[in-house]
Amino acid sequence: MTVTIEDTRTRFDDGRRIVLDENERLLNSVAAEQWDRAGALITSARAVFVIGNGRSGLAVQMAAMRLMHLGLRVHVAGEVTAPAVGSGDVLIAVSGSGTTASVVGAADTARKVGASVVAVTTAAESPLAQRADEILVLPAADKQDHSAAITAQYAGSLFEQSVLLAFDALFQALWAHADQTAERLWERHANIG
Repeated sequence: MTVTIEDTRTRFDDGRRIVLDENERLLNSVAAEQWDRAGALITSARAVFVIGNGRSGLAVQMAAMRLMHLGLRVHVAGEVTAPAVGSGDVLIAVSGSGTTASVVGAADTARKVGASVVAVTTAAESPLAQRADEILVLPAADKQDHSAAITAQYAGSLFEQSVLLAFDALFQALWAHADQTAERLWERHANIG
């Protein structure tokens, strides 16, 4: 089978349309007031910790970087330089299913020492959500849902994309009220490594 440039462009256009349309629909359906409350919790914390596995973990690490740019103390759980979580801290715990053992365990530890937990999940009744002070539901399909009823994308892609985009939207909102220039944020950007 020979594939022409026009065939590839048409396929890419179809894929792009699916990704953009699904993310727009999802982000327009989230409860903005919950994200506002989470933003207040995050910005008032002594330190912010993030945890997630796989692609969800990568997405929340990108969110951590943006929060660091705002001047917050931010740590990626599990990294060798991350200190102990404690009272006055907040843990942003990301799991599409809300059942990822390491993420739920981190939420248990955080609560035990007096830290707040912000759960980001598709499942409002999940074990992770039950441990949270604030639940941010992103209504994407669970990665084992192959029905295509919610998304045509593969294995949790919509959830992972929406984690990144929702946190970028939260960053924009927080930055707008932070009275910090882009130049000030850039001073915090990594300059080695």
